[in-house]
Amino acid sequence: MKILHVETGRHLYGGPQQVAYLLAALTARGHDCTLVCPPGSGIDSAARAQGIRVQNLFCAGDLDLPFAYRLTQFINETRPDLVHCHSRRGADVLGGLAASFADVPAVVSRRVDNTEMQLIAALRYRPFRKVIAISNTIADVLRAAGIEGDRVTVIRSAVDAAAFAHTADSSEFRREFDIPEGVPALAAAGQLIPRKGHRFLLDAAAQLKSEGKSFRLMIFGEGELDKALREQAASLGLDDLVQFPGYRDDLDRWIGCFDLFVHPALAEGLGVATLKAQAAGVPVVAFAAGGLREAVADGETGLLVPAEDSDALAGAMQRLLDDDALRARFAAAGRARMASEFSIDTMADKHVALYESILHD
Repeated sequence: MKILHVETGRHLYGGPQQVAYLLAALTARGHDCTLVCPPGSGIDSAARAQGIRVQNLFCAGDLDLPFAYRLTQFINETRPDLVHCHSRRGADVLGGLAASFADVPAVVSRRVDNTEMQLIAALRYRPFRKVIAISNTIADVLRAAGIEGDRVTVIRSAVDAAAFAHTADSSEFRREFDIPEGVPALAAAGQLIPRKGHRFLLDAAAQLKSEGKSFRLMIFGEGELDKALREQAASLGLDDLVQFPGYRDDLDRWIGCFDLFVHPALAEGLGVATLKAQAAGVPVVAFAAGGLREAVADGETGLLVPAEDSDALAGAMQRLLDDDALRARFAAAGRARMASEFSIDTMADKHVALYESILHD
């Protein structure tokens, strides 16, 4: 099959990383893939490094009609069998229009679980034969917005479990992040934006400190709340316990060295960061929100607590920090579950089956 993929995100966050996984897997299966993405974007360099054919088209967002025109021209020139749009920023609305103008069937991936008005959803998804939800939670949101059930299919995001099979050297890790030997290391990773819930994590960390717990917490990411979160940490007296290393493109190398991964998101399509942590053998504590209820097996690979409940979050963190055997059991179960249920091969095979069902309909 000849498939044109459209991903307009600027950074190689969870969504674009999934596109990179899919492109590599489809190419390995002999399919002809081309990626349309903005020049200089994170996935641009990642795809080129994998030998994927790339066409750079700048996209300024959902209202960038010249992007839709240029994309329509490119589709007409290359005549793919199918167009797969991946991101919301320009790719879904404008990508769908471009595929329609070129009379090529198209599908779109939906990665977020926020609700939509029925009218907006109807317009957004009208051009697409299928809407791919990365979790059952998102599928429910789509159906609630009026998208016909037979147009919605669930294909969960994947994690490259083999890439996390080996943990970096512990001493090097502690030097890198200035963490004393013997002190538990906790991590959180995600954009520093309201729905990621970092303010609740800082409140939970303050509770652990008040109870005399020794730990270091690394909050990875960038975003609009960077200054506010740093100020909150300072006001809670956490300057000596919490670090904000920013966005690290080498986080995958270090993630297996942490004792605990905490993900306090209030809304989440699935939670790729938690998949990576579990693949690396790191137990997860998270809010029971959105797709996190599918990503983390509560009581098996981690602990889920009610959203916005800092007390419950602190309690779950303390429980795992105090129980080495429980952490080890969760770690082993997380590795096994990621390898069996969230593999790239499974994700790619399901996409191929979906593409073929559309083209042979």
